[in-house]
Amino acid sequence: MNVSEALDKRMSVRAFVDKPVPRQTVEDILLAAARSPSGGNLQPWHVWVMAGEKLSQFKSIVAERLKDHPMGEGTEYNIYPPNLTDPYKTRRFTNGEDLYRTLGIPREDKQARLKQFAKNFEFFGAPVGLIFAIDRQMGLGQWADLGMYIQSIMLLAVEKGLSTCPQEAWAGWHKTITEFVDLPPHLMVFCGMALGYANTDHPVNTLRTDRAGFVEYATILGF
Repeated sequence: MNVSEALDKRMSVRAFVDKPVPRQTVEDILLAAARSPSGGNLQPWHVWVMAGEKLSQFKSIVAERLKDHPMGEGTEYNIYPPNLTDPYKTRRFTNGEDLYRTLGIPREDKQARLKQFAKNFEFFGAPVGLIFAIDRQMGLGQWADLGMYIQSIMLLAVEKGLSTCPQEAWAGWHKTITEFVDLPPHLMVFCGMALGYANTDHPVNTLRTDRAGFVEYATILGF
């Protein structure tokens, strides 16, 4: 599999089968991803990996706290800009509508939408859950570096026949995450990621989001 194939095949999978991923496979992915670029070679990424009983314990704690806090504990950063404008606002809205339409959930069924959103906090049934964090002293450039590390993990997962779903929703449980993994105070939770084998029979995994036209984001000069 080449890079172009991995990029095209990668998607956010939101339903996984109950099949364990070998620890060595996960370690191999994380080690290979560490070749991702970073300004000044700072390598600002930090990752916690949970599976088996530890993952079950963590999900149980979150499930209990969800009863009183269905939207989480609040984030330490804005996942989206508070006054998002077009075309970004429309793209986000369309993405959400397409997702729920795939699942047959109408817009007026708020309870069903909330139930689907809560599946984020089960890692969508994946056997491996990852949490990514970054040092609080880091700036925008290093956040970009962390993003490249995460992208590398997702592409390497595809190469190994695995699927992923990057989840910024986990930023909303930073207090519980900090408590459970004993996150040092100088680190900030950025996001989570589900990792495992996709349930190819689940309708949610038929969704393939579109992409903006080339001329909407690219300007070519000097050719």
